[in-house]
Amino acid sequence: MDRQAKSIRADGPWRDELRATITLAWPLILSNLTMSLIQGTDVVLMGWLGPHALAASALGLNLTFVFVLLGIGVVAASSPMMATALGQRSTAVRDVRRSFRQASWVAICIALATWAVLWNSEKLIVLLGQQPALARSAQTFLRGYMWCILPFLLFQAMRNFLSALERPRWIFIVSALGIVLNGIVSWSLIFGRFGLPALGIFGGGLGSSIVWFSLTLVLGIVIARDRKFRRFHLFGRFWRADWPRFRHIWRLGLPIGLTMAFEGAVFGAAAYLMGLIDAESIAAHAIALQIAALSFMVPLGLGQAATVRVGRAVGRNDADGIARAGWTAWTLGVGFMAVMALALWLFPHDLVTLFLADVPANAKVIQLGVSFLMVAAAFQIVDGAQVVGAGMLRGLHDTKRPMLFALFGYWVVGLGVGVWLAFHGGWKGVGIWIGLATGLGVVAVLMLARWMMRARLGLAPPQLRK
Repeated sequence: MDRQAKSIRADGPWRDELRATITLAWPLILSNLTMSLIQGTDVVLMGWLGPHALAASALGLNLTFVFVLLGIGVVAASSPMMATALGQRSTAVRDVRRSFRQASWVAICIALATWAVLWNSEKLIVLLGQQPALARSAQTFLRGYMWCILPFLLFQAMRNFLSALERPRWIFIVSALGIVLNGIVSWSLIFGRFGLPALGIFGGGLGSSIVWFSLTLVLGIVIARDRKFRRFHLFGRFWRADWPRFRHIWRLGLPIGLTMAFEGAVFGAAAYLMGLIDAESIAAHAIALQIAALSFMVPLGLGQAATVRVGRAVGRNDADGIARAGWTAWTLGVGFMAVMALALWLFPHDLVTLFLADVPANAKVIQLGVSFLMVAAAFQIVDGAQVVGAGMLRGLHDTKRPMLFALFGYWVVGLGVGVWLAFHGGWKGVGIWIGLATGLGVVAVLMLARWMMRARLGLAPPQLRK
């Protein structure tokens, strides 16, 4: 009886952690899904324009992945910083405001550098071995799309603030509005509806920029006016520098950004490798990647929740809380991806034809997309494990070694295996996807091993090593 009572008492903190993780994670997950669906809407609309527009926009989007993910990662450093400050003292208004402000400055710096590159993207895309006609169309798309990068990164900074407060519902509400708005605006600008000019592929990119400016403005108004948030005066004295904190965000966030950029860039590189095969392979890759990205949004949200929950436990000096926060999020993420792996394995054709009409002209693209999804089903579980694992380690402010794991796993193992199978083994696009799956598996194992050895490696903050 005593043993049973102890078991019930022990289960209590785990149940509390499960409830807290789900409460924090579900709006983040739904927000991630809406963000992915906004881009998914663009993919669908480009598919309506035809395989050439779909392939060109895919090249453009894949080129932006590196810069966007780098920006998200560096700005993400503000999340554990704010969470740890609030874990130490719930009234840490000044620290939270300064971390947000300097994260926004970082977002502006990254956006300016990205715009300079993307404005002249045609030459870069041709240099990467793509067809000149596709490169020209991709640049046309990007000259409309590139302006969304600054508001998108500022949105991420505000999202980090709301997540650190464990009040993420507004993120979901505002993001959900973006799906409807993007569908209407992009459709109207692409095909010339509601009296707007038919801008084709450029209109699809411009529509996304308009939507992200709108969403960022709305979320900023909510934060400025809601009584739960306005005590932080988040936008006050925005011009005031805090150079030590600015440098700390770069120091903590650059490894996070490079970790995310290495992953995004390897998928972008895969798209360009597909271009060396044919345009149909690029289009099929874009569809398969979009479907895989939708399921990835769930463990991504759980990883973001893990960062906050682990960070708060660090601030409270709670070693047991760190373990519960990490393992709870990891179990939820891997369990969900196991279910998604089964869905992708059973219904690949149905999923691909959601994005592309099942007509003879699209038969090759659909066939390739189905074959890619069969491989994507196999790497769902390890993809979930690595992204939640990265979030757990970020909560400990551990970012440099995971960056090296990503570099080795994605670019040495993943890309190396993919290129060999595709061009030497004769497996073409399927070989590239098998390489991606292999790289994700290696990174997942390394992340998990580091988390399990966190005490032995001295990863916890100094106060937890005593």
